[in-house]
Amino acid sequence: MKYDQKIILKNGREALIRNGDRSDGKTVYEVFNLTHGETDYMLSYPDENSFDPDEEAEYLENKTKSPNEIELVALVDGMIAGTAGIEAVGTKYKLKHRADFGIGILKEYWGLGLGRALTEACIKCAKNAGYLQLELNVVAENKRAISLYRSLGFKEYGRNPLGFNSRTGGFQELVYMSLRL
Repeated sequence: MKYDQKIILKNGREALIRNGDRSDGKTVYEVFNLTHGETDYMLSYPDENSFDPDEEAEYLENKTKSPNEIELVALVDGMIAGTAGIEAVGTKYKLKHRADFGIGILKEYWGLGLGRALTEACIKCAKNAGYLQLELNVVAENKRAISLYRSLGFKEYGRNPLGFNSRTGGFQELVYMSLRL
């Protein structure tokens, strides 16, 4: 699946949202580790990254070739400021209408509209891929993210009070959200 869009951020700077490609592998790997270290709201910690830079490059290439999955990068001044993507929940008939959404943005770019733009891009890609439902989970304390997702039409459908076990803060409740496409 291919995607390419220029947007203007709240600070007036231009951002490019496009497919991550093989040449982005090392940088996306580094950005993943940074974003996962800047907040305790992410699924994993930097030391739990299951990819190395070469595997990240291959992952990005495979997502670009995929007809129904994508991994996007957001570039500001030529630097990758964040990533977002959609993945099939499963390939079985009973699951193939559902996609999972994930996003990570470097802290210095928070509050500029990049999260909204990446989320909207993933919603568009999910629709184009033929999914009927886009799903995510978010730490209940992450009020800004929940507000963003609600403003884009996501609805809460459940909670898991022991969803994440933070190394620093104990258990974190997860909010499960979905968007009908």
